[in-house]
Amino acid sequence: MMRGRLFSLARAVAARVGVVVRRVWVVVRARLRVATTLGWSLVAVAVLALVVGGAFGWGELAALGLGAVLVVASAIPFVLIRPVYDVAIELAAHRVRVGERAVGRLVVRGAGRRTSPATTVRLPVGAARPEFRMPRLAPGQEYDELFTVPTVRRAILTLGPVTSVRTDPVGALRREVAWTEPELLYIHPRVVVIDSETTGILRDLEGLPTRDLADDDMSFHALREYSAGDDLRHVHWVSTARTQTLMIRQFEQTRRSHLLVVLSTDLDDYADEDEFELAVSTVGSVGLSALRGGKTLTVLTHEGTLALHGERTFMDALSGIEARPSGTGIARAARAIATAAPGASVVVFVTGAAGALADLRAASLRAPITARSVAVRATRHEQPARRVLGDLVFADVAELEQLPAALRAVSE
Repeated sequence: MMRGRLFSLARAVAARVGVVVRRVWVVVRARLRVATTLGWSLVAVAVLALVVGGAFGWGELAALGLGAVLVVASAIPFVLIRPVYDVAIELAAHRVRVGERAVGRLVVRGAGRRTSPATTVRLPVGAARPEFRMPRLAPGQEYDELFTVPTVRRAILTLGPVTSVRTDPVGALRREVAWTEPELLYIHPRVVVIDSETTGILRDLEGLPTRDLADDDMSFHALREYSAGDDLRHVHWVSTARTQTLMIRQFEQTRRSHLLVVLSTDLDDYADEDEFELAVSTVGSVGLSALRGGKTLTVLTHEGTLALHGERTFMDALSGIEARPSGTGIARAARAIATAAPGASVVVFVTGAAGALADLRAASLRAPITARSVAVRATRHEQPARRVLGDLVFADVAELEQLPAALRAVSE
């Protein structure tokens, strides 16, 4: 009986000790993270020199170890004090276009009860890691820094988290504290305005009538004699009175305006990155014209269908599109047409100058039979021209400003 109680007590004590040891280890490990590579090297030198020097009586080696200990110990006060800040990133706009200025402001306010020491503040912007030297801040005192983000390339950049960095003069210890959550800056592609009223190929987006006749639609077509079962709401009473025969109005069915854009994201289809950027800008220009006209838009790439919920999400999605080598050409992206947009009324294929014409032809054969298909090739190093490939008409575009004229040309 006594032995069992002692065993239970020992097990309880061991469990309690284990909890304490784990908590201590968590604290120690968190504190040890402030050491840099140089700091760990100094610790290793100190331990080795003191052990070996003491074992063999080498005073010089023991002195070296003691010196390393003093260097690490003298670095502790520089990282021991943890500053307390309120930090915010203020952007003039979270969405800009290529070439526009993206300006922001970093605001740091002292939030502790005592003055925070001078420190370095790091603000990651994409792959860049700019740093600002911040002075001592009294409680309630603010420090701000204006910054500009380059927008020469379409991208989705992550800003932050803002971190404060404290280190000693030698660089043995370093303490970093994150103060904000990451924020996104969308750099949209350049676009040009395409007037759907005057640009030939986009006229279809207004809803063209088909050759299919119906008894109820928006486009009046002709009159015919009444047949049993016809809806009397469509009786044309003026013609009925004149001919003494019951006449029914007949209509042409109109198609729902649906623009499908197929963009090749195969890097092998483009001569360089500038051609791919031109292709993305082409998609953005055509897609925005459709969305602003209240039309249905679907965009297909090698990675699938873009999630579109309006102009903003459309341009955000284009900001993150990347080209990767696959060797499959635009034909692979067109495989999903039958499931993504079987009722499309216009299909625009967008690819680069390095893409095989056979792939472009194969992609066009997957378009719906009732749809009108055209293609635009981004050709930065060739002259703009209108070309015909079987029953597919396509245009080479060297500059984005040539796109409206190119779409007008392929509609002729």
